[in-house]
Amino acid sequence: MIDEANEALRAKGYSEAHLAAYSTPKPTKALLKGSKIKAPFSDSPETVLRVAREAVPPAQELGRRLLTPQEFRAFLAGP
Repeated sequence: MIDEANEALRAKGYSEAHLAAYSTPKPTKALLKGSKIKAPFSDSPETVLRVAREAVPPAQELGRRLLTPQEFRAFLAGP
């Protein structure tokens, strides 16, 4: 799932330094981190993949703005 998340992020125009998914020592946790997010986002690998696919905007749309974990939590909470 980490590889799939990184593939989705690359397709959106992010380099690994800007935004990437990482595994952690705990198999139930993954991180989304980089210079385009204010603080790392931590959740299950499934959730990190979903966020990478559905909640992260294309790099061109993001511009100079930084993402926040709170944006992702709001996305996951729904309307």
